[in-house]
Amino acid sequence: AKTTPAMALEKLKDGNAHFTGGKMVKRDLIKQAAAASGGQFPIATVVACLDSRAAPEIVFDQGIGDIFVARVAGNFVNEDIIGSLEFGSKVVGAKLIVVVGHTDCGAIKGACDNVQLGNLTTALAKIKPAIDAVPVDGSPRDSKNKAFVQSVADMNVKLAVKQILDKSAVLKEMSDKGEIMVVGAMLDLKSGKVTFYDTN
Repeated sequence: AKTTPAMALEKLKDGNAHFTGGKMVKRDLIKQAAAASGGQFPIATVVACLDSRAAPEIVFDQGIGDIFVARVAGNFVNEDIIGSLEFGSKVVGAKLIVVVGHTDCGAIKGACDNVQLGNLTTALAKIKPAIDAVPVDGSPRDSKNKAFVQSVADMNVKLAVKQILDKSAVLKEMSDKGEIMVVGAMLDLKSGKVTFYDTN
């Protein structure tokens, strides 16, 4: 209860510094699981990509019960994920919401190439607004253009943060009151470093 949104953000930044510096906290996860079995008090909720290289608990050096995580290919948000974020913050008390994209994202590349594949087609369509929002500059707008792919990944995170606040009166009110913070970030897969965007 004493944790502020800014404190929660610093804890994740510190955790990422531990991860990139090879100084992760040694945890007895079985003991931690037992201690958390009677209740949970996560400091943050992270919306992240399905990518196996982008696990939030690891890149932020957090243990069992420390963060909520919602993962979907392309780290977009919809009403189900936003509802989960409302649960995390309003019901359980998480002080921070972070949408984390990552470099070299396969879902972003697939959306840029208009991939059609079963239900994945519908999922990737959620990324199209980010593609449309990246200015046309005459360069190729497909997965072969790494700079374009990264621009779409950045835009996708920023639009997700905006959607969370636009589509949830609950979270918008909490944000306006300073009870929570909603931020975007980008994970560099090569270095493991997470760069946070300007806070709202």
